[in-house]
Amino acid sequence: MRIADIQSHIDHELVSKPQIEELIRRVAAQVSQDYAGKDLLLVAVLKGAVNTMTALSQALTIPVQLEFMSLSSYGAGTQSSGTITVRKDLDCSVRGRHILIVEDIIDSGRTLRWLVDELNSRGAASVEVFALLDKVSRHEVQVDVKYPGYVIPDEFVVGFGLDYDERYRNLDSIAVLKPQEYQDQGEQS
Repeated sequence: MRIADIQSHIDHELVSKPQIEELIRRVAAQVSQDYAGKDLLLVAVLKGAVNTMTALSQALTIPVQLEFMSLSSYGAGTQSSGTITVRKDLDCSVRGRHILIVEDIIDSGRTLRWLVDELNSRGAASVEVFALLDKVSRHEVQVDVKYPGYVIPDEFVVGFGLDYDERYRNLDSIAVLKPQEYQDQGEQS
């Protein structure tokens, strides 16, 4: 798919590349200060949070370890089943570690709430959250976000790791996908 092809699928840009970069710089400075001298483990859920994890980790001024999980709550359909399945678990123990979950977007909050509870149950010293985007209007459960990003409207967004049908993750900004690109094919997770 050529860039012109990608842009033809986009309705409008919601969060620009400079806005993302500024947020990442600001959050990284605060995280570096808050976790100075602590054993910080960044945890991202594949695949959507990879871009945010990469950008944040590169902006930090403290040493960190990066870990990834793959979780699913969808099964074969487009609606969440409400049951979380771990497809890939962490490769290390979190016991006694300070954890910062790096999230691309909070939608219902169910998966993130499960992950926070799961990491706490594994003996983490602390579990906090940084979310690049937050669809507050779609929350079904409460999740505390220590490092909030942009609150966005309930629109179908792609870019900076977010996808539709495994496409558009490579956009360097957050954009709203034209409805005809996903209508009658399900809703965003």
